[in-house]
Amino acid sequence: MLGNILIYFVVVPILMMLGIYLSRNRAQIRAVAVTGSLVLLGISTWLVCEYLRLRAAGFDAPMLFTDTWCWFAPLNINLAVGVDGVSVAMLMLSSIIVFAGSFASWEIPQPKAFFLWLILLSTGVFGFFISIDLFTMFMFYEVALIPMYLLIGVWGSGNKNYSAMKLTLMLMGGSAFLMLGLIGIYYNSVVDGEHTWNIVKIAQSHCLDNTGWQYLFFPLTFVGFGVLGAMFPFHTWSPDGHACAPTAVSMLHAGVLMKLGGYGCFRVAIYLMPQAANELAWIFLILTGISVVYGAFSACVQTDLKYINAYSSVSHCGLVLFAILMLNTTAMTGAIMQMLSHGLMTALFFALIGMIYGRTHTRDIRLMGGLMKIMPFLAVCYVIAGLASLGLPGLSGFVSEMTIFVGSFEHTDFFHRAFTIAACSSIVITAVYILRVVGKLLFGPVYDEHHLSLTDATWWERLSTVTLIICVAAIGCFPNFFVDLIKFTFSSRIFAAIGLN
Repeated sequence: MLGNILIYFVVVPILMMLGIYLSRNRAQIRAVAVTGSLVLLGISTWLVCEYLRLRAAGFDAPMLFTDTWCWFAPLNINLAVGVDGVSVAMLMLSSIIVFAGSFASWEIPQPKAFFLWLILLSTGVFGFFISIDLFTMFMFYEVALIPMYLLIGVWGSGNKNYSAMKLTLMLMGGSAFLMLGLIGIYYNSVVDGEHTWNIVKIAQSHCLDNTGWQYLFFPLTFVGFGVLGAMFPFHTWSPDGHACAPTAVSMLHAGVLMKLGGYGCFRVAIYLMPQAANELAWIFLILTGISVVYGAFSACVQTDLKYINAYSSVSHCGLVLFAILMLNTTAMTGAIMQMLSHGLMTALFFALIGMIYGRTHTRDIRLMGGLMKIMPFLAVCYVIAGLASLGLPGLSGFVSEMTIFVGSFEHTDFFHRAFTIAACSSIVITAVYILRVVGKLLFGPVYDEHHLSLTDATWWERLSTVTLIICVAAIGCFPNFFVDLIKFTFSSRIFAAIGLN
């Protein structure tokens, strides 16, 4: 079973949890967390290189590194793993943020329990991205969601109990829709005389084509995953959850966990039910278009740094779903790039906000000012994160958003172009709230004289933020590498067969 490299994305976190459980002090817990995250980062880096090598050598299977182990034969449930370029990109993103988050949680209280729950969450995330069996994917999806309640309720701040309960109930409500859709797909997918959960088999056999059931299953699965992707009007859990979560949880939550929503919509709803997607996409384009503009406008009126970034995430994640629904190669490539870009820059934002809050003990921008003089390293990092968010050329936000807008404008009808223009307006709105926060927070006179005694970033904080900044700049400066990584997904024979252009 351990012969497949993908299974180590689940085995290593489990070993990390065992090591942390056996640790006796904070230093040992830190050592286990950092070592494990480095191992995951190394595995994901090797996987990227090996995946590109195999594609260059002519391996054209839709999924590589596939393997299957039977779990429950009566219902044909298997631990089936496999990856394409999109999965590999998401695994790389997850490992980077887990690594950075380990350093961002250096001084967390009750570190043993915290890291146990945090790594359980990351286990669910990694398992979700490597699964090609719908049942196993759903199981890991739930494993990723459950720890959020305790991580926010115990280690959070502010109105944490309300936020934790609201997040849990809304995401579980989305899971109920999702479960109904997946069960329906299973009972309508018969390959070689038996029902199957396997995504590749369902897509290759076209089990759901020309059946009226997919017009029910597509909305169920898209809404189920869309709740986690903060789709309007199911987005309200996100700002409260982000605002109350501890730093590393906010990083992993916004940077990776919300990407499960976009990835699920792409991998399940669009991949398996393209006919329903073509005919029903306009409904969800309206909702996601509202998310993009509404999230940006809402960020403009916030005064809490975490709420500003949380509503910004609603806008950027809405842009991911918006691009996926355009159903063409350019826009969907932009959607994957946006998932990578937003994951990195929002993790950077939340890391910096946590570091600033740990020193000033406030997140209210009205009570801060002149921090560039006091903590220049953190201030410069915040400016870089803001410039990436508003789409400055040379950083990740520019290439992802431009690819989305160019791909979306390929549609020649009024409906698609009108919503594309509306979505483009979010760039201007983003510039407004980013420049407003940077000007108020970092420049001008020092608001509180007590802030003059504050210190700048420590070595572990610098390592965490610099790691994320390098990745943001890498996407912006070398976008073709990431396009090459994911492009085969959209040119495979499965996507050609279902009519994506």
